Amino acid sequence: MAVDVEKILRPVDNDFPPFPPKYMTLSNGDDLVIRQIGREEVPDVLKYVEPLLHVERDFYDIVAARVYSELLAYYRYRIQDEYVLVAQVNGELVAVVNGRFVNKDVGMSLHTLGLRRGLRIGAHAFATKMEYHIDVCGQKEVLIVAESPIGFRRWMIEYKLEKRFEVPHELGGCPSWALTKDLFDRARGTLVIGRRPVPEKAMQKAMEAILPPTDPPRKPIHPMAAARALYDQTGTAVMAQGWALEGRK
Repeated sequence: MAVDVEKILRPVDNDFPPFPPKYMTLSNGDDLVIRQIGREEVPDVLKYVEPLLHVERDFYDIVAARVYSELLAYYRYRIQDEYVLVAQVNGELVAVVNGRFVNKDVGMSLHTLGLRRGLRIGAHAFATKMEYHIDVCGQKEVLIVAESPIGFRRWMIEYKLEKRFEVPHELGGCPSWALTKDLFDRARGTLVIGRRPVPEKAMQKAMEAILPPTDPPRKPIHPMAAARALYDQTGTAVMAQGWALEGRK
């Protein structure tokens, strides 16, 4: 009986081509490898995502919670046609990106989670994810939402995404935006970098183990530094609320 129920509960993945690993040099000289992982490597990633559940700044908490859930759903065979890409520097995990295929023509971006800040690693990983959908899998567009001001600037503004507000996104909340093949082609010269094949030594290092991030996002020392991301980048709105409570103008 249990075996029969599992057959019902477990979705059947469609046949999409695997992601070909990619290699690039970051602005600080580090070499970055982006590759696809299978279910067997998901537990190695989960333990590095979990601490970010408690980092409020820039909405890391909700993004990490959702990424954790999505990875677990993939690991437990409870989501259809999901993929997971990891970005590594000398084996160290520096970003996780995931998405899924809605149908043969439409993809859905789920999340881009950077574990090292300041080098546009998240932006490079996102661009690579879009490359997977459009170039490798031949999809016509990818549905995208953002959960933070940083994400909105990186995706909606930099790529000049088209509104798809009539299309619900699986993450809920924000309406969908879309990256079409035409928009992606326009962005190639400035936002999409990297090369293939990955040098053998670099690929071997990435495959050996997913090493812990050396400088992951952490809870800020000052509480306002966390709260400010809920409103704007300067904290002005938070200070104004405090002044109002104190009767100040």
